[in-house]
Amino acid sequence: MAVARGYFELTRLHKPFMGNTLMFWPCAWGLTMAARAVALPFPIFAAKLAVFALGSFLLHSAACVLNDICDIEFDRQVERTRDRPLPAGVVSVRGATILCVSLLVPVFGLLSYGDSLSLLLGLIGIFPLHALYPLMKRWTWWPQAWLGLAFNWGIPLAWVSVTGHIPPLPIWVLFFGGVCWTIVYDTIYACQDREDDRKVGVKSTALLFGDRVREILSLMVGALLVSLVYAGWATRQGAGYALLSCGGTLAHSVWQLATWNEADLKDHRAKFESNGLVGCVIWLGILFDYLSVL
Repeated sequence: MAVARGYFELTRLHKPFMGNTLMFWPCAWGLTMAARAVALPFPIFAAKLAVFALGSFLLHSAACVLNDICDIEFDRQVERTRDRPLPAGVVSVRGATILCVSLLVPVFGLLSYGDSLSLLLGLIGIFPLHALYPLMKRWTWWPQAWLGLAFNWGIPLAWVSVTGHIPPLPIWVLFFGGVCWTIVYDTIYACQDREDDRKVGVKSTALLFGDRVREILSLMVGALLVSLVYAGWATRQGAGYALLSCGGTLAHSVWQLATWNEADLKDHRAKFESNGLVGCVIWLGILFDYLSVL
């Protein structure tokens, strides 16, 4: 049972409201915006949304397994991660590698049903975006930015899967806003490991921003809000988007940064997890506008 539990924990599926949903929501944003733009029938939209939900959960799980394989030595030296299945010896590297490949096989299967452009973008999402992320904390102080590219790649991919065309500028601006959003929540999450990361040589924006982390994240939030407003205006979104997507993000961001207690390690995780809700709120605004034109 301990080994089975170890494999389950490697996928992070025991924490379904953390990274799993944070990868899915950008897919839902891009898909729903595209569905509204082409008046996609709801049954087709719902089917595509289910495919993206499955694909994002599988890919996120595979990426987590790969990350843990690459970070065994780091994880052994960090208090929060030393009890994970690989550094604790519950699961072998060979077993984790087999699990990672097993999770990726159905992802490739899902991508094969799309057109050539969707397949290309999907493959880029796997490599280099997700595949190289575990190495970024060794190469750059901005691994959170690379994670943002990987986690929000579903926006242009979903758009292409519906329209068959390269996304227009507003969708890329929304993608940029999503990257800024990821930098915000993952920097907050990384702050709980700052002291251990400094000792073992792991780089992060939490260390890079130092004592100005709250101020810099406020700028990132501003960029996210501007991106949301521009993308909504340029794609002629309606009241649902303005009130829920933009208004909800503004309210959550003000609350998050105003109440974030940097001295409380538990609050870092709580604030990180709260972003799953704001991702949903942004989608609900887009969904409302899509349903209003059917």
